[in-house]
Amino acid sequence: MDHNERAVHASSFGTAAAAYAEHRPDYARAAVAWALQAAPGPRVLDLGAGTGKLTGTLLASGAEVVAVEPDPAMLAELRRGLPGVRALAGSAEAIPLPDGSVDAVLAGNAMHWFDMSVAGPEIARVLAPGGVLAGLWNVMDEQVPWVEGLARVSGSAAIGPRDTLASWRAVTAEMHLPRSGAPRFGSPEQSAFPHGQRRTADSLVATLATRAGMLVMPEEERETALGRIRGYLAGRPETADGEFTLPMLTGVLRVRRL
Repeated sequence: MDHNERAVHASSFGTAAAAYAEHRPDYARAAVAWALQAAPGPRVLDLGAGTGKLTGTLLASGAEVVAVEPDPAMLAELRRGLPGVRALAGSAEAIPLPDGSVDAVLAGNAMHWFDMSVAGPEIARVLAPGGVLAGLWNVMDEQVPWVEGLARVSGSAAIGPRDTLASWRAVTAEMHLPRSGAPRFGSPEQSAFPHGQRRTADSLVATLATRAGMLVMPEEERETALGRIRGYLAGRPETADGEFTLPMLTGVLRVRRL
């Protein structure tokens, strides 16, 4: 994906901010605890915070959280859902915080949208010495047969290479590195933690409809893809009737500021 295409995808979420807030999953608490394990203090920046899915989990962990989000509609949903949180307009490339003001920077399903040639130095700037940068991604457990089938039927616009455990590690291993210049962070560590989300067939379709690849599709093509997914879920005994748990993991990429 080139720079312009990435920008289009990254800016698509505001059109579905309310659906994103309703349907996207939170993050495994064990994953957040591991991400913050090496942080030198409790001050955490949720960068590219969206509607606050990670922010809420961070608050539950006892962290002192500030959220930064570039999209006005997403930021409005965050402020509505978590009115007590300090939530600022800004981006990974222009963080509205002073130097050394946070002990950790976390990004939930957002780091792949950052231009790390600019965002890397910015993140390093706001991190205290020894601070931690961690990206978290909720991925589907395609080792479960019906989930593997769902990924195959859905196509990469709905379930892409960062959305299944098999490819997540390789795709994100060096995502923290700038495209040019000296690295500003140490060697990466990765780990994954069991997670799940209660869904129905309808709510899972609604969840997949909030993926960037689906949001930028022409309407007719999107409806065809969503119809194909509905048909698959209706034909599987695990998902055809009532609620079920979507098997997931929260994958974490963790690095220290040099």
